[in-house]
Amino acid sequence: MKLKSLEIDRQTGLLRGSTCLCSPHCDDRPQGVGISALVIHAISLPPGYFDTGAISDLFLGCLDPDAHPYFREIATLKVSAHFLINREGRVTQFVPVIRRAWHAGSSFFEGRGQVNDFSVGVELVGSDDTRFAESQYATLASLTWALQAAWPAITAERIVGHSEIASGRKTDPGPHFDWLRYRDLISPG
Repeated sequence: MKLKSLEIDRQTGLLRGSTCLCSPHCDDRPQGVGISALVIHAISLPPGYFDTGAISDLFLGCLDPDAHPYFREIATLKVSAHFLINREGRVTQFVPVIRRAWHAGSSFFEGRGQVNDFSVGVELVGSDDTRFAESQYATLASLTWALQAAWPAITAERIVGHSEIASGRKTDPGPHFDWLRYRDLISPG
């Protein structure tokens, strides 16, 4: 599988050559807190549907509650992620990496709460019931390399699933996410 080269501007936190849709659901990271973790999520809206329009609308704060019965439950949530990778492997940015996206919720990692403070959130379009696409793994690996190049504290040991930092509350990226395959793709050499 050929991996594409991605680069993130460390000063702006933006993925070069990509447009940021700029979610309002973010804020400044706390002073003196470095970026040192990557959290992998999975999302589909409504559940089981893989069109990215509703996901974008949710992250941008403009999800129509009348478009689907499930949306009535979530339309007022203020959530976001730094990046979304669709089923074809296309990446969309919603929050500059230097800012805090609201992706982890109530969470703990290595004894620290407030995981949003020091992490990057990447959403994969998918669900607990489906396998992820090859193109998603390729883009996720390329994006991981770009993040690690800009913020070396994001080591392989500091890449986790949402389920690991919000145990009992979240299940994503789910049982069909192939951690061995992903870790093989991001390993040096």
